Amino acid sequence: MKRSVHVALDVVINAPVSAVFVAFSQWSEQGRWMLGTRVEVIKGDGASVGSELSAFTGLGPAGFLDTMTITRWDAPYRVDVLHTGKVVRGTGIMEVVALPGGRSRFIWSEDLDLPLGRLGQLGWPLARPAFLSGVRRSLMAFGRL
Repeated sequence: MKRSVHVALDVVINAPVSAVFVAFSQWSEQGRWMLGTRVEVIKGDGASVGSELSAFTGLGPAGFLDTMTITRWDAPYRVDVLHTGKVVRGTGIMEVVALPGGRSRFIWSEDLDLPLGRLGQLGWPLARPAFLSGVRRSLMAFGRL
């Protein structure tokens, strides 16, 4: 039986919704702020439902490939993806919410199926703090851009 986990983190950014949306959806630029990750569009225009993305996370050759299909494109507010890789499976949502004063809240959430069966279920409590720390650091870096 597969077990999934929900992860959601957010950051407040001193920029309007449209600017935040454009910045996070420039896939090839995500490596500037997403810790150890390179993203590229592998099918479609990267700005519509059905477009496919490929993200490699790791150092040098050591890491994993996360392939995704865009399942919702609601500019300038939200992009949903379906993770289709061998390691990362599940859904992801990147959402921007307007705040007073021209600021925005960028919300990154994932519903992920844990890999490796029972081993993944047992290992998640150990891996979760490092995973969340990496995402949090990435979101803070994004906010500074």
